[in-house]
Amino acid sequence: DSRTIRKIVDIDDRTSLAFAGLNADARVLIQHLRMEGQSYRLTMEDAPTVDWLAKHVATLQQRYTQSAGVRPFGIATLIAGISNDSPYTRLYQTDPAGTHSRWKAQVIGGRNAKSLREFLEQHYDASKTEEQVVKLAVQALLEVVDSGAKTMQMCVIREKGVKHTFTQEEIEAVVSVIEA
Repeated sequence: DSRTIRKIVDIDDRTSLAFAGLNADARVLIQHLRMEGQSYRLTMEDAPTVDWLAKHVATLQQRYTQSAGVRPFGIATLIAGISNDSPYTRLYQTDPAGTHSRWKAQVIGGRNAKSLREFLEQHYDASKTEEQVVKLAVQALLEVVDSGAKTMQMCVIREKGVKHTFTQEEIEAVVSVIEA
């Protein structure tokens, strides 16, 4: 059932997280991150920045990597959102080892991540419009997805943290434009 597994989830009103890996680990990490984000908001009286959220996830993943008696989280994440200190969207990647890094475009998961990263390096340009970037993302996903738009999930974060999650029909429309 396509409604049961979501790989893109909201952390707060201006931040989303996409993950690749074990769903159970992701649920634990997402719940922890949401609680820490709420705690930050209560303490600081302001929303947590995307930078802080990414660093917090990476620190937790790193702690589980080195602690005895627990196993590392088996997920890599992409955290995207708008921070209070900047009007621009920020994108961070974390991995199970606990490292985090900031990117303009990035992919995670699977055997083909390296080839998709090279594809993005060749074709991504910061001057592209939202429509062009969405088309590029779908092209990259079509390189590794066999079933077309059926298994794709996409979310765009616009100015002021406005998020738009694409419906199946919207993704299929982009796929048909690419295939034409």
